[in-house]
Amino acid sequence: MINRIVLVGRLTRDPEVKSTATPDRNVCNFTIAVDNRTKKGEEKTTSFIPCVAFTPTAELVGQYLKKGSLAGVEGRLTQRNFTRQDGSKGTTYEVVCDNVQFLEPKGASVDDVKFDDIPSQESEVTNLDTLDLPDDDLPF
Repeated sequence: MINRIVLVGRLTRDPEVKSTATPDRNVCNFTIAVDNRTKKGEEKTTSFIPCVAFTPTAELVGQYLKKGSLAGVEGRLTQRNFTRQDGSKGTTYEVVCDNVQFLEPKGASVDDVKFDDIPSQESEVTNLDTLDLPDDDLPF
């Protein structure tokens, strides 16, 4: 079985880093907002995915990311059962992060993104007929 998840989104709040009972082991909780694909004309929807990272990733996320930061998350989906204060049982799903990529320069914010610098999809396509690749490097 394969349990692998890759997400790219923005943090919805500042990450929370906490110490665990195990010495020198920290845990970081954060949530990322991921836009869902939609068909043309449909209203955009967003999923809010809870994530958890452990030392040393936890310390790096807590130090360098903040609310609004763009991040790539790679990990596995887990299910946790818990008991609420009123005694009822609950279930939550979260991504246990193996790797977190910081996708913006240090100190950048959403306001710093210049959409004029992003090339359009209608830009000129270079001629790919002249690629010089050996036949054994082709994927087909």
